[in-house]
Amino acid sequence: MSPRRTGRRPGNPDTRESILAAARAAFAERGFDATPIRAVAAAAAVDPALVHHYFGTKEDLFRAAMAIPIDPAELVPRVLAGGRDEVGERMVRTFLGVWDSPAGTAAVALLRSAVSNQWTARLLREFLTTQILRRVVDRLDLDPAEVPLRGALVATQIAGLAMMRYVIRLEPVASATPDTLAATIGPTVQRYLTGPLDGG
Repeated sequence: MSPRRTGRRPGNPDTRESILAAARAAFAERGFDATPIRAVAAAAAVDPALVHHYFGTKEDLFRAAMAIPIDPAELVPRVLAGGRDEVGERMVRTFLGVWDSPAGTAAVALLRSAVSNQWTARLLREFLTTQILRRVVDRLDLDPAEVPLRGALVATQIAGLAMMRYVIRLEPVASATPDTLAATIGPTVQRYLTGPLDGG
């Protein structure tokens, strides 16, 4: 008698792909917050319980739909661990750690696609906004009215750094050490997070 298998069953590949296709379309059209699991299930013509069975939470489904090999829930605590005034530097260092790792290959491919594909750009925007930046800024006790602008400004720095270092490969940024980039770009990210926005 063969040993009994444990854990989540792999399921039907066609069903999984149908769910992922429906999820990508829904997240791109509605955004992460406005996309309930039941809407994805309806579009894929499956029971919502099956979506949970294959993918777990909505966050897990979103990450699978985008083929992101990282879990923001594991990264954000690293950014927030320590003093409030060093969040910008830790954010740059954490992002570089991901992009410089094997997981960064998928991230670079996604970034390249987002430049020329509006659908992918919307997904990437949703991922950065809801899964990473929101989780950081919500812990910094900021003026709620300033949060959208602060998050968007941080995104310009992080996305710009990724584009110059990994896609365009602009020197000396492309070959600079993570310590150098964290020390030089981190203060700008910090100002966008917690500094004055009126130029004062």
